[in-house]
Amino acid sequence: PPAHSHSDWIGPPDKHSNLRPIIFYVPPEESALERRLREARQEAQASNQRFWAQHNRAFRKEKEEFIYSRLKAKGLEMRDDSGQKATLNAEEMAEFYKDFLSKNLKKHLQYNRDWYKRNFTITFLMGQVALVRALRWLRRRKKNVEQ
Repeated sequence: PPAHSHSDWIGPPDKHSNLRPIIFYVPPEESALERRLREARQEAQASNQRFWAQHNRAFRKEKEEFIYSRLKAKGLEMRDDSGQKATLNAEEMAEFYKDFLSKNLKKHLQYNRDWYKRNFTITFLMGQVALVRALRWLRRRKKNVEQ
């Protein structure tokens, strides 16, 4: 982002996680509380990027292995005579998706628990930052009225 920018910047989707990375704006006079909030958001983003990149890699790998094994069992190759990638029907792929989700259920449950914890912390910090800013604004306004 340009040096004069005063907001977060959102990038294009990451090719592994499919999540859009955020470059967080750091105000020049960031308070300790605002820094804690920004760092919590950055850690949440990094954690999400790691989880979904690993998940998507495993998904693609296992999907390819599943398709290969099914095609091989049918006596087919990965590519047909015209060079097109061979595919399976919706019912066969539904079996893969169901098995993949079942096999990864504990990972998803742990990810969801972690996600909720991180977001609760972020929301709590956002509330604190908003309260501090509101009190600061009220003090400034009161000071201006008294003058």
